[in-house]
Amino acid sequence: MEKQEKQPKQAQKEAGENKSENKEGRQQQKQPVQEKKGSVTFSFATPAKVEEVIERTGVRGEAIQVRCRILEGRDKNKILRRNVRGPIRSGDILMLRETEFEARRLKKSGRGLG
Repeated sequence: MEKQEKQPKQAQKEAGENKSENKEGRQQQKQPVQEKKGSVTFSFATPAKVEEVIERTGVRGEAIQVRCRILEGRDKNKILRRNVRGPIRSGDILMLRETEFEARRLKKSGRGLG
């Protein structure tokens, strides 16, 4: 009879060990990687200086087309035409995420300009 009693106790111990392993595994899964609150991450951008304000564009004139010169990077000194939203004037610095694409040239045809 003693052997029969020991076997369930051993089975309980083994089951208890398995449970503790599961608990440890769960605890590891519950701890996510925590980021610092309030931290700001910036994407890579290339500075460009506004050389000339060309014209307002868009249906309501909400965008301004400008010519800007790239100041750093592989396209240094390249002049691009870009559409910009918000107040801007000649001499301002823009931070461009990409320098490969250029805005389309504005057409002079339109209402009353036929």
